[in-house]
Amino acid sequence: MKFGFDIDDTLINLREHAFHLYNKKLNKELGIDLFLSLSTVEIHAPFGLTDEQGSQMWMDCMEEIYFTDCPAFADAIDTLNGLVAEGHEVFYITSRPKQYCWQTREWVKAQGFPVKDGNFFCGMADHEKIKIIQSLELDYYVDDKPAVLETLAEFGTKVIVKNQSYNQQIELPRLVDWCEFKNLL
Repeated sequence: MKFGFDIDDTLINLREHAFHLYNKKLNKELGIDLFLSLSTVEIHAPFGLTDEQGSQMWMDCMEEIYFTDCPAFADAIDTLNGLVAEGHEVFYITSRPKQYCWQTREWVKAQGFPVKDGNFFCGMADHEKIKIIQSLELDYYVDDKPAVLETLAEFGTKVIVKNQSYNQQIELPRLVDWCEFKNLL
């Protein structure tokens, strides 16, 4: 089978990692409970930042957010390596900015995720992911973003939502812990 995965907040805990970095950079001590209650993808509001300030903060911290010690979700690496060991194909489809594609690919590999040449797609807008997913004829695709998931639900690819506080309204099979992934197939 062919499996596709988003990276940020699907395979790795990027937003929580960024939340901790914001705490440090802004000299704050906001609790994780605030993060876990966010109903938006954006994390700046609890810090008192406007949308413009939040966007600027993300841009200013982007490399540190993307390429430092952001953890993978527990069992995500083992799950994907297990799929490859069973003979399945694994594809990565991320909307990270184009200028970070090579570095992202290398970082993902360094974390232990199985990355095969030709199976890593990066640098597109969220809406462009749909075309790539369709062209790959994936059997399953896992993502966290409501806009991507809702669009894909109309096509033949089976879609799984990686559970996040901001996607609770999505009515699709829901992945909470990576150790449960195969139960959703």
